[in-house]
Amino acid sequence: MKVFLVATEESGDRLGASLMQALKTKLGPQVEFRGVGGYEMAAQGLPSLFRIDDLAIVGLAGITQALPKLISRIRQTARAALDEKPDVLVIIDSPDFTHRVARRVRKKNRTIPIVNYVSPSVWAWRPGRARAMSRYIDHVLALLPFEPDVHKKLGGPPCTYVGHPLVEQIDELRPNAQEAAQRTEGTPLLLVLPGSRKNEIRRLIEPFGRTVERIAKTVWPLDIVIPTTPHLQDLVVRETAGWPLRPKIVVKREDRRAAFRAARAALAKSGTVTLELGVSGVPMVTAYKMASWEIAIARRLIRVPSVILTNLVLGENVVPEFIQNDCTPDKLAAALTPLLTESAERRRQIEAFARLDQVMEIGVAQPALRAAEIVEDVAKRGKS
Repeated sequence: MKVFLVATEESGDRLGASLMQALKTKLGPQVEFRGVGGYEMAAQGLPSLFRIDDLAIVGLAGITQALPKLISRIRQTARAALDEKPDVLVIIDSPDFTHRVARRVRKKNRTIPIVNYVSPSVWAWRPGRARAMSRYIDHVLALLPFEPDVHKKLGGPPCTYVGHPLVEQIDELRPNAQEAAQRTEGTPLLLVLPGSRKNEIRRLIEPFGRTVERIAKTVWPLDIVIPTTPHLQDLVVRETAGWPLRPKIVVKREDRRAAFRAARAALAKSGTVTLELGVSGVPMVTAYKMASWEIAIARRLIRVPSVILTNLVLGENVVPEFIQNDCTPDKLAAALTPLLTESAERRRQIEAFARLDQVMEIGVAQPALRAAEIVEDVAKRGKS
């Protein structure tokens, strides 16, 4: 079976690598891979068409600036998929790129089955995309448990909840007995997570730093840890150089995971990390800032009561979020300080996070294996 995969961001690269590994376990040497991916997919045997490092895009402004390169790479990827004539095309996340590839492939060759791993956020904005996807997507592999019902309601393609990759990382994310005691009895450890992209960090690092300064006046001693990635480490070091309370900056996976297990609370950028914190049982306050014109457009389009994944999965706005003008040190510090003590606010979040095991099928779901089974099935049906 020949599988053509397309992933253009780090998170998609990880998903793609796990899927490849599961397919190899199921099919052995009977499967081969082509397409676009990053370092982890390369380690699983994918000869990527090009490096994906410069295609990491965030926000409307980022898409506009990178448009010429994006169009060129989209055309190149679609041509390669058509030339390879794979048994199945798997597009992974990054819908601004991958769905354009899928539409081009479907237009030129309707016999190639197409699987979409990670649903676009049709539940949050542009719900019409779901029905449009049914014209060029044969199956959606969902990471969030409510997404299959959303696609059914909106007239989207067949959609199956395969499980979020976090459900396979519970032992890394949740504390053992000693670490749990440290969370509540030792010096409080505050995680600060200003984002995984340069423009996010530059917008949030200043209000986050002033928030930490305010908190340290009432909660002392206090340890600060900022998990980041190697390519962002120098930026984070520079941007935090003036903080009165110097943070510990960690980049290794094991150090990042250890920080999640030890953290008493977190100050985080809105995004996927909020679900990671929820699964870890870390109470949090979240924030986000965008360019003013981007936020004006987003407010007209977004159709959900919260942009926090943990809130959406739980169906309850348990995690406070401070967006744009509300993202101020005073407001962030006022919401975050109680989470560092045995407060009602802290207990409410921890009790809500305990429901995630049932909702997300933690301990039951095997995301990569479920995804591989569906990819194989779609490929077989495409041949029949």
